[in-house]
Amino acid sequence: MPLLFPAILAMATVVVASNILVQHLFGAWLTWGAFTYPLAFLVTDLVNLKAGARAARQVVLAGFVVGVACSFVGSQIAGEFGPLVTLRVAIASGLAFLTAQWLDVAVFDRLRQGSWWRAPLVSSLVGSAVDTVLFFSVAFAAPLAWVDPVTDVAWANEVLPLLGLGPQVPLWVSLALADWLVKLALALLALVPFRWIAAQWLGWRWRQAGR
Repeated sequence: MPLLFPAILAMATVVVASNILVQHLFGAWLTWGAFTYPLAFLVTDLVNLKAGARAARQVVLAGFVVGVACSFVGSQIAGEFGPLVTLRVAIASGLAFLTAQWLDVAVFDRLRQGSWWRAPLVSSLVGSAVDTVLFFSVAFAAPLAWVDPVTDVAWANEVLPLLGLGPQVPLWVSLALADWLVKLALALLALVPFRWIAAQWLGWRWRQAGR
């Protein structure tokens, strides 16, 4: 199917870019990866809308494989503070990505007969919540240091007020919460390109589909 190749390419690009960018802070409570990773849900939902859940799962699986391969290459390239992609981030990203995207596909498919905005919005919100919890805990939580003992994540476990205002928590908890809030906002904003791309590029007709 012509749709699958560009979708797989887009998915792999998002995964690799996010693996690199999540290791770089944007302000005090965000990483750059917070702004790129939500695009993965947009790709999945568009494929699911056009070609169904089976095709969407194929894109997720292919994107996962390509993303893991590229992340491995990134782990062999030295950056300013170590490998471009650490082993722990790669493991956390792969686990969170596959779990959250599979859940996104299932929720979208269950809700596809409702209002046009409900399936992409709800599936993205549920998937992004699961993704955030899995990724940040596996990538940065001190009790999971055994996942990759070589990678130093002491910076992420510095105890600070939650988002600068709340109780004392490890920095990664604030990063996770801020990341999730950005994903919520982007899930809402993504409804605009979702509807436009679905109508203009995929030939979807909301009236004909009863939306």
